[in-house]
Amino acid sequence: MSNPRNHEYVAELVRELARLPAETEWVEFKVNKAVSKDIGRAISALANAAVLAERRRAYLVWGVEDGTHQIVGTTFDPRSARRGNEPLESWLPRLLTPQVNFRFHEGMLTGNRVVVLEVPPAQREPVSFEGVEYVRVGASTRRLRNYREKRMALWAALSLAPWELAMAAERVTAREVVQILDYPQYFHLLKQPLPEARSGVLAALEADDLIQRCDAGRFDVTNRAAILLARDLRHFGRLQHKAVRVIHYRGRSRLEANGEREPMSGYASGFSSLEDHVDARLPTREVFDGVFRRSRPSFPMPAVRELIANALIHQDFRASGPPRIEIFEGRVEITNPGTSLVDPRRVLDLPPRTRNEKLASLMRRFGLCEERGVGIDKVVAELERHQLPAPLFEAAGENTRVTLFGPRPLKDMTREERLRAIYLHASLRFVSGGAVTNASLRARFGIPATGRSAVSRHIREAVDAGVIEVKDPRAGLRARAYVPWWASVA
Repeated sequence: MSNPRNHEYVAELVRELARLPAETEWVEFKVNKAVSKDIGRAISALANAAVLAERRRAYLVWGVEDGTHQIVGTTFDPRSARRGNEPLESWLPRLLTPQVNFRFHEGMLTGNRVVVLEVPPAQREPVSFEGVEYVRVGASTRRLRNYREKRMALWAALSLAPWELAMAAERVTAREVVQILDYPQYFHLLKQPLPEARSGVLAALEADDLIQRCDAGRFDVTNRAAILLARDLRHFGRLQHKAVRVIHYRGRSRLEANGEREPMSGYASGFSSLEDHVDARLPTREVFDGVFRRSRPSFPMPAVRELIANALIHQDFRASGPPRIEIFEGRVEITNPGTSLVDPRRVLDLPPRTRNEKLASLMRRFGLCEERGVGIDKVVAELERHQLPAPLFEAAGENTRVTLFGPRPLKDMTREERLRAIYLHASLRFVSGGAVTNASLRARFGIPATGRSAVSRHIREAVDAGVIEVKDPRAGLRARAYVPWWASVA
């Protein structure tokens, strides 16, 4: 598949590759030899070898002598090459599994014509040609099945390849890097001084694995850099579909939207404005402050903020659809693509897991979310402090959703809502080294001491439902404490 680059880029690339002391497992040189099946085997071998060598692409170069690496030019023309009656560029893809987005590039260097076959690394499974998987061993192309250790290493690397380190933009110049990434915000969030020179900016971004130097002296921008620091996600093609959607509805249903916003800046660089936008649209409630009626938020913004950050961090970027924040009368729903890696019932006690650890780590360094393992605890604690109903964590098809509910007294909650609130209260108390008591539940719901018997009934209801258990059955009724169901099992 031809995709001509400008001649300057191809010349820079071939000049850099020719400086290598010898062929590598990710670079092969030829002059004119271009046998169709050999090219197909080379694509398979280079795609697989690029994974093992941790390269963003591998190359087969015509017009450079192997051994001397002198640039002598080539007569090979991929556009006119054929296999039988079929063009080479349409014949090759039919025999490669899975499909490989290889590219032929042509250029001139020292007055000589050169051709570069550029091969991206394999994704998710080894690449085969005519049903056979190949790999580069030194400077040779070999069958992968004959090299057990390489095959095991290849599968291990493919299974661990994270989305966040894949490339969102390739071969961009230094000037373009600082144009498309909000680098001032990067340094601001890290509370670091802004370097005076562009070279200092690029060095810091490269050290943080946000950009990588590519083979022609330019830069590749990682998905992590783009999704967090893009000035405009539309510069990164498919990533624009991961822009956060904020939808504000009239009433409690989705029948009538009151407004919608889809900010195009990166998650980190645009987090503050996203937070302000959501905060301005959250429902409020009227309360008496002495003799004055005042408007108060129905939801504590620290809890909302943490859940938004969690949705952005823990989403499955390979799944379709963007993160969504939907604001209704009386509730807020925050949805992220991908099923939860943790049982939604155990968000407070099981060790946290994420698909995007490097992205999460940088968000924590930016101060945009809590340290690992305490974010949801603080969300639940914040909601309890405001005596709000418990949040609902649930799977929603292929998505994960958290729903926050507006103020409602315990007597007006449904049985399901009461059980969820008592269970999460028990979980929070347990991970903090405590247990549920009648007094702790009365404090949680703002119930006076006269409501002790009503709270006791709700505790019995939760025990009967199996969401909490008596910590010590030998204790008297008035002294009993309770733990979540999983605590006694552990």
